[in-house]
Amino acid sequence: MGSSGVWPQIAPGRTEHQQHQHSASRAPTRAGSSSLGPRSSEHSQTQPLRDPIYPDSSPDAPQQWEGRQVLYQQSSGHNSRALLSYDGINQRVRVLDERKALIPCKRLFEYILLYKDGVMFQIEQATKQCAKISLTEPWDPLDIPQNSTFEDQYSIGGPQEQITVQEWSDRRTARSYETWIGVYTAKDCYPVQETFIRNYTVVLSTRFFDVQLGIKDPSVFTPPSTCQRAQPEKMSENCSW
Repeated sequence: MGSSGVWPQIAPGRTEHQQHQHSASRAPTRAGSSSLGPRSSEHSQTQPLRDPIYPDSSPDAPQQWEGRQVLYQQSSGHNSRALLSYDGINQRVRVLDERKALIPCKRLFEYILLYKDGVMFQIEQATKQCAKISLTEPWDPLDIPQNSTFEDQYSIGGPQEQITVQEWSDRRTARSYETWIGVYTAKDCYPVQETFIRNYTVVLSTRFFDVQLGIKDPSVFTPPSTCQRAQPEKMSENCSW
């Protein structure tokens, strides 16, 4: 799974919903096990003729990549789009808000999250006004946590235009439901979608697309000079008047 509300959205979003922890073991739990509660029996009934392929371990996701994301938060009821630069090696993330439509009085921001330094910079795109906020959550990589439960493997799309993905969750024997579901491509483990659930309700969902390996310009993780005079409070996404 990933760090802080993919991402400022990380800050006010995603970290609030992280429930599962990375384990020392990499042996995946199999969703077909009868000890895993009602969903496992339902899963086997809906696909009685299928013999799912269980991986020997949860695969490793790419450590450095760039792409785009669409994030849905239940608290706001809105989708937000952003460009994303992810550097798992150096534990840093950059999120750049995208304007999907002309929304009156909507401020667009850039977020630079430096987990090794424990800080997040919030920069307004129009004015370069900057806020510097402490990161209270530890780094949590955007990947499949160790000892996750393998749920399914299936194809997205249709004939001549499809890709095979794997679905993982944090479901355990002690409970029949999950609080996190991650969908990753089967071949190279690119992130496709992450969903966080609380009280049987989706509270945060992020879709990833246009993913490219590597960081084209590492300077995107360097805050602008205006951050030398950064304010300590997070700025509102709405206009101040």
